[in-house]
Amino acid sequence: MSQEDKRQHGPDDAEAGVTVTASGDATAASGGTAVTGYRGPAPGSDRSPDAPVHLSDTGDAIATAGAVANTGYIGALTMQQRAPQEPAPWPHQVGVIPPAARSFQRRAAAERLHATVDGGGTAVLNQLLTGMGGVGKTQLAADYARTAWNDGSEAGGLDVLVWVDASARSAIVTRYAQAGVELCRADPNDPENAARSFLAWLTPKAGAKPCRWLIVLDDVADPDDLKGLWPPDSPHGRTLVTTRRRDAALAAHGRRTIEVGLFTEAEALTYLTASLTGHGHDESADQLTALAEDLGRLPLALAQAAAYLIETGESVAGYRELLADRATALADAAPDRLPDDQDLPLAAAWSLSVDRADTLKPVGLARPMLTLTALLDANGIPQDVLTSAPALAHLTAHRTRTGPEHAGEPELASARDAVRALSALHRLSLVDHDRDASHRAVRVHQLIQRTTRDTLTPHQYDITARAAADALIAAWPTVERNTALAQTFRANTTALAGHAGQALYRPDAHAVLYRTGRSLGEAGQIIAARDHFQHLTETTCHHLGPDHPDTLTARNSLAEWRGEAGDGAGAADAFADLLEDRIRVLGPDAPDTLAARGNLAQWRGRAGDVAGAADALADLLEDRIRVLGPDAPDTLTTRGNLAFWRGRAGDAAGAADALAELLEDRIRVLGPDAPDTLTTRGNLAFWRGKAGDAAGAADALAELLPHVVRVLGPDAPDTLAIRGNLAFWRGEAGDAAGAADAYAELLPHVVRVLGPDAPDTLAIRGNLAFWRGRAGDAAGAADAYEQLHVARRGLMGENHPATFAAWGSFAHWRGQAGDAAGAVTVTEQLLEHMVRVLGADHPHVPIIRNNLAHWRKEAERVPGLSGNDRS
Repeated sequence: MSQEDKRQHGPDDAEAGVTVTASGDATAASGGTAVTGYRGPAPGSDRSPDAPVHLSDTGDAIATAGAVANTGYIGALTMQQRAPQEPAPWPHQVGVIPPAARSFQRRAAAERLHATVDGGGTAVLNQLLTGMGGVGKTQLAADYARTAWNDGSEAGGLDVLVWVDASARSAIVTRYAQAGVELCRADPNDPENAARSFLAWLTPKAGAKPCRWLIVLDDVADPDDLKGLWPPDSPHGRTLVTTRRRDAALAAHGRRTIEVGLFTEAEALTYLTASLTGHGHDESADQLTALAEDLGRLPLALAQAAAYLIETGESVAGYRELLADRATALADAAPDRLPDDQDLPLAAAWSLSVDRADTLKPVGLARPMLTLTALLDANGIPQDVLTSAPALAHLTAHRTRTGPEHAGEPELASARDAVRALSALHRLSLVDHDRDASHRAVRVHQLIQRTTRDTLTPHQYDITARAAADALIAAWPTVERNTALAQTFRANTTALAGHAGQALYRPDAHAVLYRTGRSLGEAGQIIAARDHFQHLTETTCHHLGPDHPDTLTARNSLAEWRGEAGDGAGAADAFADLLEDRIRVLGPDAPDTLAARGNLAQWRGRAGDVAGAADALADLLEDRIRVLGPDAPDTLTTRGNLAFWRGRAGDAAGAADALAELLEDRIRVLGPDAPDTLTTRGNLAFWRGKAGDAAGAADALAELLPHVVRVLGPDAPDTLAIRGNLAFWRGEAGDAAGAADAYAELLPHVVRVLGPDAPDTLAIRGNLAFWRGRAGDAAGAADAYEQLHVARRGLMGENHPATFAAWGSFAHWRGQAGDAAGAVTVTEQLLEHMVRVLGADHPHVPIIRNNLAHWRKEAERVPGLSGNDRS
């Protein structure tokens, strides 16, 4: 009906009717009125109950917002139209600013938010507060709005403040429409038009009185909700957005983005102290700090924890025990009444964000990706772990299915899909995805992890844990060139083991548990490796039984690192016990049984029984030939080990001859470029040098090095070992200075590849110190050995043979530098320690006694002089 057809009727026209018959459906949208068929009087109406409403042969009637829809002929229509509302006087506020939270404190983000452009009073016009749910973005925005609203200055005061709940487009339109009605005579019956009128009203107009306004769009959930609804640019207007989103669209057009993070340790302590004061809690600062760390210093979590403590009277220690209990869901640690007008308990704070992330492309992968991250290290997960083949299989199998288009077999997830799923989670501030080429990693807050884990059934929990372990193994570099990355993998395994419970032991002990221990040892943390395998031995025995193959494997590794930690005799005894059990459980010819025999022989030799080691390996060789054949890899390895111990027993020439024969067989069986073939060539050169041909050993290694670089690469551990051996034999051939230079050139390369604490790195440092001393720099050698002794003591323990060796070398070169008295002091300390630890009968003790006697004579010969006093 056109505007001209509308007729105004007063209240006396109550009997006016609408005549319709045989009607169809009538549908009214928000704000509209639709009529079909007979309608009785409206509640409270004076209309007669028999007032007719008749429609004839009509169809549907649909009313859009603010309209009236009808079908059929309307004889008379009564409409009442409200007169436009007069604009509200300034200053005027639309919407309610949330009240300040209890114990609210100004933070660094607040200072940035209030900061002006140039420090001279020019306010930043458009700002974006972003961060994960619960960091306090709304509170910071509310503080900013209150400050601006209460600023009565001519420069900083406001004429209009509009606070908008921006979690949905309809809510934004509704608040804008309210502002349009109250400020610029907009039609209240047409919210969309009223909202547009308000935005047009905000636009600066020539000659009009400037309006200083602030619009706060709180909790924007989707950038698309603001299409066509962004406040206009104005020199007099400011816009502040809070959101969990990190989409580029939100930060466009010069909007200053402020990342809101967690409380600092000091802020968290201040908050808890202020919140609990006067409520019967007098816990120490250490306890409160520990609670803050348990909750990841998340402001929302601290607020609800404080409310729970006040509400229940629970102690901080008791609440921390509740949080630490894996059987307790995070929801069980929430207060009955939420503080500070909060809408959601902590456990539900991120659920809507997860739902929304799961709708972003690639649809359905964000949730299973978040589940995978929930069992790993919150402080950093390598991206390669989350894009590995096992991770992709997990994403494929657990993709969220929505709608018929996802029926049937799930689409295989690709590595690109996995990265995009991480991007979706990052955009919703559920994870931090660092995509820098040098450090692609993912971080996720520990409480988001906790709430995600709480949603898993026991079966889901177990299969996710195994998938995470598979992903770690798949991505873990075989050669750990990056020590920081290796530590990250170990931290992730530790976190996974802490969350997974028995999952990593069903149906067997997962390989990642063994890889972690080996990584510790390879990084030089030998004591930690030994302790790791001690724990693993106990847990595999508990979960799987003492005779399970995985328990025996853990015992094998424990014995190995017990020896590497300095207890060679203890390692030999442990391998002897293990051998008996492997024979009983697996049989005498099982591969693991034969391996135990080889390990036992090795550690008997390292414990001092060199001849016994050679004899045991000779016996083992016969059995390996019988069981495996003469050309089996383990058979050839045993031949190499046998040659080594024959050389250590004094027959260097025999060792060289045996290795020459082995080399021919390696070339025949494996080829000239096989890594084991190249290793045998290096060992052959070494024993030729030991047999007296140092120059020949150096030449052989110099010839070998380019082949090793070509086959294995310049950073391979075997390549670095060949370079070190080449430097050594050059020195033995008479070029001490050249050896020192070669080791000095090699050391930074080894540090870069293996890390500063790796055993091979420490060995290179020792060799560099030795050849510097041999080249004439005794004082430099003494200083280097002193530092090496400190490093080995810290990493390997004060009782490790390598620590003793560095200690003795320090004493030797201190004396060689002229400080005989100092050499006496250091040697006395070493001797006392060795006797206490190893006993007076240990074969190395007489050597130290002789060294001590030598330096005492030297000190008596030139008393009172140190190395700095001599000319």
